[in-house]
Amino acid sequence: MAGSVLEYSKKLILAPMVRISTLPTRLLALRYGADIVYCEEVIDFKILATTRYENSILGTVDYIATDETVVFRTCQEEKGKVVFQLGTSNAQRALKAAKKVENDVSAIDINMGCPKEFSIKGGMGAALLTQPDKVKEILTTLVEGLSIPVTCKIRLLPKLEDTLALVKMIESTGVAAIAVHGRLKEERPRHPNRNHIIKIIAENVNIPVIANGGSKEMRTYDAIATFLQETGCTSAMIARQAEWNPTIFRKEGKLPLLDVCKEYVRVALQYNNVYTNIKYCVLNMMHEDMDLEEGQKMLASMSQEDISDIWGLRQYFEDLKACWKKKEMELFDKKIEITTKKTENGDMEFVEMPVRYLKKDYPVGISAKQRLFEWARRNKILRPDYNTVEREGDRYFMSVMTLGETKYKSAFWEKSKSIAEQNAAIVASIVLGIDDGRKPGSAEMTDAVAVRWRQLCQEENASDNISQTSCESSINLKHKENENITEYKFDETTRKHKISETDITEDLNGIASKRKCDKFTEGGEQNSNDNNMDSPSAASSINKSGLG
Repeated sequence: MAGSVLEYSKKLILAPMVRISTLPTRLLALRYGADIVYCEEVIDFKILATTRYENSILGTVDYIATDETVVFRTCQEEKGKVVFQLGTSNAQRALKAAKKVENDVSAIDINMGCPKEFSIKGGMGAALLTQPDKVKEILTTLVEGLSIPVTCKIRLLPKLEDTLALVKMIESTGVAAIAVHGRLKEERPRHPNRNHIIKIIAENVNIPVIANGGSKEMRTYDAIATFLQETGCTSAMIARQAEWNPTIFRKEGKLPLLDVCKEYVRVALQYNNVYTNIKYCVLNMMHEDMDLEEGQKMLASMSQEDISDIWGLRQYFEDLKACWKKKEMELFDKKIEITTKKTENGDMEFVEMPVRYLKKDYPVGISAKQRLFEWARRNKILRPDYNTVEREGDRYFMSVMTLGETKYKSAFWEKSKSIAEQNAAIVASIVLGIDDGRKPGSAEMTDAVAVRWRQLCQEENASDNISQTSCESSINLKHKENENITEYKFDETTRKHKISETDITEDLNGIASKRKCDKFTEGGEQNSNDNNMDSPSAASSINKSGLG
């Protein structure tokens, strides 16, 4: 049975807004006076396809999609106050999705009011308003199957009696509260909000009704009280006014916009939000002040660094990155896992390492594959043979490279086939002691793997009295052209997870890119787009992966 830890009476609430209600906005809203914050809607299929990851670098819990998007991110500061809004059209799938995040959120809300076409076509959002049986099944299943409160957010139906019948049925499922947007699904912000209908609903049910849709009249904190009086509710859910200035929740009144924008950027950088989402949110905050210098610079910004410069936070961001890097390397050094397999006579047969090719680490025209090919040609060895497979589902690639009788592979699946092959070439270069052409001082994690490999060789020399030369020259240069790649089992769960917010993703760019994460919706850029592997999420995903 759903619990009732989170109370919904006499609360000011941040509404769920796509690309807006990500972690930085939620934290700002709480700091400025909001009691409860909703995340942006996440579709059940999407959250089910994620992997939960405790990010020790950022101090967050991340749900990361197979495309490395940070779909949802939360932290200790919002514990007990964050509501996960779920988009669904199926009771059992909704329960499975809700159970996945149950321990990291305070409540589950079902979106039954979104009027967007993608939601309607999927049988979600406002499409549920005319399917009371399905609504009842979804809510009842969640209430009975979860240990946290369940709520829903609806819009009005054309007829008052139909709306009342719907909310009474919803109440009967045992939900903790219901949020009501006072417009029909066909109406938009320019249409008046039917505050009087929300009031009638509040008078006809015995659970808290959260009034929503009044941003047009709630331009100040004091105006919230007027909205609550007109709707007969004790709780208000605020969307656009909070999107434009989250200090709407301050009893003392709003703070100057530029000060709020700077504080938002500070928090977004702290949690390594992807720059595209930072840009999106700040531009929405400045929608009426785009003639300001900061607004024009934001339009032209192309990175977290650009944005930090605009708001005088570059040193702050550089210090953050240095801190992240230090933590990453400490974790990475402790958990570097190299997998090897030898033949009965002691020849090296297979090597797997947690390395990744990043184009930015190499001069123009130079790559690990190129250097390895040239080495093989100089030594009159058959050229490296790359056997690359595509994983069903997310279409990621893994490559096993054969040189002589030894196979080499990285622990990572990649979105790009060519990157997967470069990864394998780096592994071989480390084993064979070949300079793969990287720029000096780049790819610290790859360097750390190389150091670990040398340590393993030295340890083996000490225990088995094997010379360092034989270790580094551990391949038999007789090429097996027909070796079956499936002899070595791919680890389907191993992958690097970038860490920034929104789709979205969304994260992670540079040291923290995707959350795409839209590039985020809590999210970041792909490795194939030359993003930085030296990011908190990258090291962390390695730390949690079993290599080999």
